[in-house]
Amino acid sequence: MLCTTFMTSEVQVSKPLASPAQRGLVKSLGLLDATTIVAGSMIGSGIFIVSADISRQVGSPALLIVVWVVTGLMTTMAALCYGELAAAMPKVGGEYAFLRESFGPMWGFLYGWAMLLVIQTATIAAVAIAFANFTGVLLPWFSSSSWILHFGILGPYKVWFGTLGPFNVGLNTQNLLAIISLLLLTWINTRSLRTAAIIQNIFTLVKIVALGGLILLGFGFATQAARAANFTGFWHSVDLFDLHAYGAGVWVHTPTLIGLAMVGALFSSSAWPNVTFTAAEVRNPSRNLPLSLAFGTGLVMSLYVLANFAYLHVLPLTGNASAGSVVERGIQFASQDRVGTAVAEAVIGPSGAVLVAIAVMISTFGCNNGLILAGSRIYYAMAKDGLFFRRVGTVNRHNAPSAALWMQCGWACVLCLSGTYRQLLDFVVFSVVLFYILTIAGLFWLRIRRPEMPRPYKVLGYPVLPGIYLAIATFIEVQLLRYKPQYTWPGLLIVLSGIPVYWLWRRLRPKSDLRSERVEHDTSLT
Repeated sequence: MLCTTFMTSEVQVSKPLASPAQRGLVKSLGLLDATTIVAGSMIGSGIFIVSADISRQVGSPALLIVVWVVTGLMTTMAALCYGELAAAMPKVGGEYAFLRESFGPMWGFLYGWAMLLVIQTATIAAVAIAFANFTGVLLPWFSSSSWILHFGILGPYKVWFGTLGPFNVGLNTQNLLAIISLLLLTWINTRSLRTAAIIQNIFTLVKIVALGGLILLGFGFATQAARAANFTGFWHSVDLFDLHAYGAGVWVHTPTLIGLAMVGALFSSSAWPNVTFTAAEVRNPSRNLPLSLAFGTGLVMSLYVLANFAYLHVLPLTGNASAGSVVERGIQFASQDRVGTAVAEAVIGPSGAVLVAIAVMISTFGCNNGLILAGSRIYYAMAKDGLFFRRVGTVNRHNAPSAALWMQCGWACVLCLSGTYRQLLDFVVFSVVLFYILTIAGLFWLRIRRPEMPRPYKVLGYPVLPGIYLAIATFIEVQLLRYKPQYTWPGLLIVLSGIPVYWLWRRLRPKSDLRSERVEHDTSLT
């Protein structure tokens, strides 16, 4: 017996380490980690900026708040729906896996294709540029006009749905810093999921405190000019049947105006599904995934609404674009749309702009950590299903999908250099909401087609709550197609371009190879 025990232990000790192809992702994320991925991926630079553009479109303090409240309700409803899917299918890739299981592998591939080409990578590039932009407030050397290599300006190009460009192509000190930040964060994520999660926890806590501080500043030091301008006749021009001018002689009713103005708010709130991409690495996913989605989205959207109330307490909504002071410029004409900076400057003085710049730097750095961590899991899952290069479906000795991380980093860096990421982001929201609609429609389809599927958590208010979301989201998509074709058709075309790529990939890969990789993938996740 003693000899047998010794020999058994000897065999275990001498067992060789798993090869990269045999290794997989490990469950090391708890509820706090998952919640900070949700919240940290959502809070970037958007909340400090996009309210200026929204206010120019709606022209009413009440409608500004309504836009953010409706966005918050939609985001929370969608998160609750995703909670059911994530608890039932805690698989790597999240939304990709949900669409694959609901409607088939082509729909999952189209989602992954759009995420790699535009949605995730362009968002990462834009957040990195925002980080570098606000760094320029402290260190002016980092500037978009300080060129190291300038290849020229391409465009603008007239196409049937609108205008593309101009694209200012080259390397300047601003996008150089953006690229350095992406390389650093990607390297950190290749070292250890636990290290990346700790960074995410710390940066998310700091930026929640910073945003909370800005909110308290706004409420605590309200200006008489702002309160009189914004809260006297607060509900003016919010009648459901009012007509509003929307440029070029176009008039729209209030619901349509709200839907069109929600683009910026939806983009600022669009990264919450990222935690589902890491579902295979979350401990007790049937409990922690739904809770993290509910807690994270509820917290962030509450902060967003409060932040806009704080803005309205310090700055008038309307103002003069040529005025010298931040109060006279108002929210609509805040310098470079930096509403958060204008609020701090109005209360504290010039040093307030520096404090907000530091807060946004922290916010964007932490946001990109979450985006980089989560996004790579989509391409990893696609590779495991035989729908992408096999090397992307492997992990390194730290159990991190390093090939997927570096591929994602490389394309995001190209977008930083290309000068196209700003217009690509205009295309993102339509595609993002389109996939939200498909995924939540898949929830209905799976309830019908697979009633036996274990569902540890079921969405509250089914089928009413998911149905309300689908109705509102579909209404917004239709209005965007009607009134903002230059933003919607390119996004739709990018998604549809994945169809021939998918069929070409299927033709090039043996069916037996696809089946074996699919079986291996599903087995590793059970």
